Amino acid sequence: FDNERVMKKFPIRFDESMNTVLAQELIRFNGLINVIRSSLANLDKALKGLVVMSADLEQVSNALAVGKVPALWSKESYPSLKPLASYIRDFTDRLHFLQSWIDKGMPAMFWISGFFFVHAFMTGAMQNFARKYQIPVDTLNFDHFMLPLDAYDAAPEDGVYVYGLFCEAGQWDKSKEELGEPEPKVLFSTMPVMHFVPAAKAAPHTNWVDEPRDAEGAPEAVGYYVCPVYNTAARRGTLKTTGHSTNYVCPVVVPSSKPQSHWIKRGTALLMQLSD
Repeated sequence: FDNERVMKKFPIRFDESMNTVLAQELIRFNGLINVIRSSLANLDKALKGLVVMSADLEQVSNALAVGKVPALWSKESYPSLKPLASYIRDFTDRLHFLQSWIDKGMPAMFWISGFFFVHAFMTGAMQNFARKYQIPVDTLNFDHFMLPLDAYDAAPEDGVYVYGLFCEAGQWDKSKEELGEPEPKVLFSTMPVMHFVPAAKAAPHTNWVDEPRDAEGAPEAVGYYVCPVYNTAARRGTLKTTGHSTNYVCPVVVPSSKPQSHWIKRGTALLMQLSD
């Protein structure tokens, strides 16, 4: 990506933080592109005997031979458990998403799974809202709304439309407009387009609290499930110096007529990408 040309078309503006998000994403993806391109070029030279076959290049060669993503690429990459073929397909889809943004302008709906660092995108959405209404950004958190349509041509007045999440151990029931049981033998289901709307409110309570119980001692529903979102199905990660996890993204409040413990026991969560 030509960062200078993009910065001229999408200059840094106080009222549009998404321009900054785009610029940062291009820098990260350019770094990954350079690593992939240089490693493949050097491997080609090494196989021809023009340069020395280093340990890194040998590892790249071995990984490519068995269809795995080389560790050299993974160090510079976004989190992914995909095999090589699916990884390359996913990688090119992300590049096409960004190229479409550059060519056609900011999209009405954002492929949330396509960002290298999704926390920056969500912070940018909050900053736009905070600057528009002159509210301290650290007092904001997202409200989440599941939308009925599969596509929207215009961006919302406030917040962002996002798509691309998958639900493990559950599915979105369009008829009841709530989280429901998955279909038999279906491990993952696609979630609907969501509207993330910033609001001056406390963050969803992600720690366990005792549920209200009926006269017979059975847990009662509270009308929602605070569903965790992860980058990959591994559901584990490490904390970065920024305070963000390498895998956990955020909680999403999903409407549900069943107690939260019902979904917790099933391990229900949202994933940014699948492992195949």
